[in-house]
Amino acid sequence: MDQIFINDLLIRGVIGISDREREQPQDILVNVVMSADIHSAGISDNVEDSVNYRTIAKKILAHVEKVQRYTVEALATDIASLILEDEKVVSVRVRVEKPGAVRFSKSVGVEIERSRS
Repeated sequence: MDQIFINDLLIRGVIGISDREREQPQDILVNVVMSADIHSAGISDNVEDSVNYRTIAKKILAHVEKVQRYTVEALATDIASLILEDEKVVSVRVRVEKPGAVRFSKSVGVEIERSRS
């Protein structure tokens, strides 16, 4: 299966359980790898035969900026579900990180994989 990826999409959103985390948006880093058959797009040179990563990125940005999740697990699940709405995507791997959330670490987060059932 072919893969389409979005690397290091930096978004500001509210996420976390403490009062301090809920008061103002913080940096959230999202990485996505989508599995899809993009063979036709390679031949036709037509984005309609592929997964439009710009459209997907805009949906992720809008969602993360709007929703106020308590856990990165829930946010990653939201993003995976949103991406799987595209009928061309067969499966997706989503990584959500909170840079600087834990002292002495670059970031913390989760990585999940979901596919069409």
